[in-house]
Amino acid sequence: MKLEPGQKVLEIGSGSGWHASTIADMISLDTSSEDNAGHIYTLEILPELAEFARQNIRKNGYEDRITVICRDGSEGFEEEAPYDRILVTAAAPRIPEPLIRQLKSGGIMVIPVGERFSFQTLFRIRKIGEKIYKEDLGGVAFVPLIGKHGHKA
Repeated sequence: MKLEPGQKVLEIGSGSGWHASTIADMISLDTSSEDNAGHIYTLEILPELAEFARQNIRKNGYEDRITVICRDGSEGFEEEAPYDRILVTAAAPRIPEPLIRQLKSGGIMVIPVGERFSFQTLFRIRKIGEKIYKEDLGGVAFVPLIGKHGHKA
């Protein structure tokens, strides 16, 4: 993902909050400097997991750098777009168009794409202007992305 201090990151699938916390350390090396104060917006469709992530993030002191939002991640979070990086932690049937739109020019998205509970392909997406470049990073197996632009529940 080529994470750097000061970036704005969108994570789809908060889970326990662990991954967002590791990203927070990479994009906010010096929280006293406004230039290095990156932020992560992490979306979780399941209310109980969103609350679990909030509690873990708060317990570990990352609440100033991570915002947990309970909503359909397949639609992204337009309110804070565009994003330098987007990380999707659940497999979509195809790359959701809203996420492409919310990715900044020069941005990178990493997303697994494929069938539910089956073999999927991890892609690194780079957006340059309006052009999209897709790189196959290999086979993976993720839980399904559920939502409007994901798999049906």
